[in-house]
Amino acid sequence: MPNWGGGAKCGACEKTVYHAEEIQCNGRSFHKSCFLCMACRKALDSTTVAVHESEIYCKTCYGRKYGPKGVGFGQGAGCLSTDTGDHLGLNLQQGSPKPARPSTPTNASKFAKKMVDVDKCPRCGKSVYAAEKIMGGGKPWHKMCFRCAICGKSLESTNVTDKDGELYCKVCYAKNFGPKGIGFGGLTQVEKKE
Repeated sequence: MPNWGGGAKCGACEKTVYHAEEIQCNGRSFHKSCFLCMACRKALDSTTVAVHESEIYCKTCYGRKYGPKGVGFGQGAGCLSTDTGDHLGLNLQQGSPKPARPSTPTNASKFAKKMVDVDKCPRCGKSVYAAEKIMGGGKPWHKMCFRCAICGKSLESTNVTDKDGELYCKVCYAKNFGPKGIGFGGLTQVEKKE
């Protein structure tokens, strides 16, 4: 039977939602005032909503309830949260107790090597960090090493060609690895007659 005189039903309060007050999420309609996190009741918008089945959450509560658990999965940058979410009604399961830290100091350089997987430049063999990385031929390169192996010309994505793990400009690649003969930049008509 048609729904005369009204819009869709709100996913939270089940009352009619008229077009002027409608927010759609995951195929369901909500009143602007009902579009709230189910745990903390914070107002949501398209950038802060996270959907789990038919429930809507803010990204923080969603992460606490359904996100990964354990060491290294803190709520903020570089921190571990001790908030269990009990005050929000999340009832999170606690894992096994964390092991004690070793009493002997660790070697800082070994620790850094394990924690940071830094790529090596194929040209110079030194570490390539994100701020100086250019990808070419499926490998990371320093900006200064991203040059033709033959002529030394600085390369860009529009003029780079790779062969056997080495980078070439298109001109050097064509001269050394391209087809040879008349019309291919190799022998000319004059050279052929001689």
